[in-house]
Amino acid sequence: MGWYTIRVKDSSRAAEIAKLVDEEFQNSPAETKTEPEGAFIQGWAKQVGDIAFITASILGAVFFTILLVTGNTMSQAVRERIGELSVLKAIGFTNTQVLWLLLAESCLLAMLGGVLGLGLAWLFTSRGDPTGGMLPQFFLPPRELAIGLGFSILLGLVTGFLPAVQAMRLRVADGLRRM
Repeated sequence: MGWYTIRVKDSSRAAEIAKLVDEEFQNSPAETKTEPEGAFIQGWAKQVGDIAFITASILGAVFFTILLVTGNTMSQAVRERIGELSVLKAIGFTNTQVLWLLLAESCLLAMLGGVLGLGLAWLFTSRGDPTGGMLPQFFLPPRELAIGLGFSILLGLVTGFLPAVQAMRLRVADGLRRM
């Protein structure tokens, strides 16, 4: 056994009780170091390293990978539909309308993925602490959900922009020949 949890009825006596526990096991083969749960978790996290930096690095790598995969998907979608986009231009759609249409599609796809992922994260955290008390401040605030949706829109705009510009420059005759 490595850890024991002691619940104290009167929190003002926590330091006194911790001292009594440590005195009880002083100079024994199993000396104790009694501390509040918050301090224990903080010390444990510091042993692992800079968790904020590690998390930010992993999320940055994941976002970059998603950016590449989504950008490739949108480019492929535009290449496969050059004939359809040419028909749209032939019936009167302007370059700007084609650009906005493809950007809207890209944002819709990114938002679907973002809403699905954020929804699952919210479901996972909405029932309280999934670690059984080890991380008592484990929650997903609405502000973070909004930031996640903002990143989804940004992802859709960034990944859809170059394929949309490519489609906008498409000449009707070239596209119809590829059909």
